[in-house]
Amino acid sequence: MKNVIVYTTNYCPYCSRAKNLLKQKGIAFKEIDLTNDDAKRNELTEKTGCMTVPMIFIGDEFVGGSDDLHALDAAGELDKKVR
Repeated sequence: MKNVIVYTTNYCPYCSRAKNLLKQKGIAFKEIDLTNDDAKRNELTEKTGCMTVPMIFIGDEFVGGSDDLHALDAAGELDKKVR
């Protein structure tokens, strides 16, 4: 199974939504909290072009945020990506 990393903040409802989906599907993930890490958040914004959290990576691939993760699941692609 590929590594899943979810970059979050502690006040983000979309982060909770994404983590809940992964938990419901039994997909293990590592959460990295960016709440007090502006430098890392800026680095990720430069890397992904995305200014919001969550920022979700499956393996080395940036898959987007919560809506993107849910869309992958609805299309039947999430399970394929993590395997």
